[in-house]
Amino acid sequence: MSLANTPDPEARKAVVRQDLGNVLHPIVQHKVLEQQQIVVTSAQNSTIVDADGTAYLDAMAGLWCVNIGYGRTELAAVAAEQMQQLAYYPHTAMNVPAAALAEKINGLLGGDNHIYFVNSGSEANEAGFKIARQYMKQEHPGEFRYKTITRYFSYHGTTLGTLAAGGMGERKTKFEPLSGDFIHVAQPYCYRCPFGLTYPSCALACVKNMETTILGEGPETVAEIIVEPIMSGVGVAVPPDEYLPEVEKLCRKYGLLLHVDEVINGFGRTGKMFGHQHWGISPDIISIAKGISSAYLPIAATVVKNHVFQSFYGDASDNRQVAQVNTYGGHPAAAAVALRNIEIMQEERLAERAAEMGAYLMDGLRGLMHHPWIGDVRGKGLLVGVELVLDRQTKEPVTSAHIQSVVDFCRNNGVIVGRSGGGRRYSNTITLCPPLVITRGEIDRIVEVLGQAVASLGRQLASAA
Repeated sequence: MSLANTPDPEARKAVVRQDLGNVLHPIVQHKVLEQQQIVVTSAQNSTIVDADGTAYLDAMAGLWCVNIGYGRTELAAVAAEQMQQLAYYPHTAMNVPAAALAEKINGLLGGDNHIYFVNSGSEANEAGFKIARQYMKQEHPGEFRYKTITRYFSYHGTTLGTLAAGGMGERKTKFEPLSGDFIHVAQPYCYRCPFGLTYPSCALACVKNMETTILGEGPETVAEIIVEPIMSGVGVAVPPDEYLPEVEKLCRKYGLLLHVDEVINGFGRTGKMFGHQHWGISPDIISIAKGISSAYLPIAATVVKNHVFQSFYGDASDNRQVAQVNTYGGHPAAAAVALRNIEIMQEERLAERAAEMGAYLMDGLRGLMHHPWIGDVRGKGLLVGVELVLDRQTKEPVTSAHIQSVVDFCRNNGVIVGRSGGGRRYSNTITLCPPLVITRGEIDRIVEVLGQAVASLGRQLASAA
């Protein structure tokens, strides 16, 4: 059943009954769905519309992913044309759109790479872990290099492997025990330094912690280090400028692969095409998804430097090929859509626009700092976090109920914002990740509504005191 843009209460009720009676939704409690009953029917640019005709400014670009905005009918036409010519064939053979997309991505990343296509960010990271391990077995025979160094409060996906790599306890506790192959170290979260230090006098204690861990585990047992350039899930934690170059130095010093998770950071989000490009590093493995197609069709990829690719090249009898298969990897229609999506980004200079609009958004949000419950505003481009606290001196976080009240206030006033997933204690940051086509007027509205929401929270806190 489809719903027209004109509100139809009976049709809406039918969809709600159909959904609640049959669908198992991810991450959201069904009792909440029963109360809210939002049925999204259409979208354009930065706005979604529900079955009641209510419009919402989507300041989260769906799930951190609709980078070029909603309603690009050109991409629907691209998908239809490709499906009529070749809807699918396994990527054990070549196809035109996937080859063109790989060339485009390779060019964006310097031209020294090969691209392995999958369907989601979780799969892209999972493939990266496997590639790193197989590479080490082939290049370091006699050494058992299988461990991945990762960070607390990181997020890398929802498979068992990527959950184990992630550092958010509440996301994985229901599935534990998980693999012990992922070794966690302190995160570069300067507002809440895990060592109680202050940048720059900290001398990058978080990097020293990482090196100590590598030495403690034994470099001969470690395959790679995985990092998000900007840690999104914990509340958009932007590292010090020296951090990623120093992590790269550790990889070179101990012969490890540097695996960068660009699933959220990539494709213009931070003001450059890829987040790691702010810091001039050269990863060996890069995971990309979300903005690669702006979520118009599912597609993702694991990018490997050519020196890594060479380890998998040889005669069939050598048995060095990538030991993984993916049914939908390199899907022709998804690849065609992703290619046109990236072309649109370049034609409309959306990475540059993200830098410009992001600066404007940050200025507006910093103007809200007169509210004592805003502890920190941070981000790059259109990837921003606003951390809420009960006390600026102690940095005591607001509670989960408090942050949810801010999210609900914004939604009830027509603006969708996100919240961090830092677990029981650090889920106190409002996250903003709007489409890169967002306008100044829409940014003004986000700031205005968020300011009203924080003021409302302040009244709640005052009345409870």
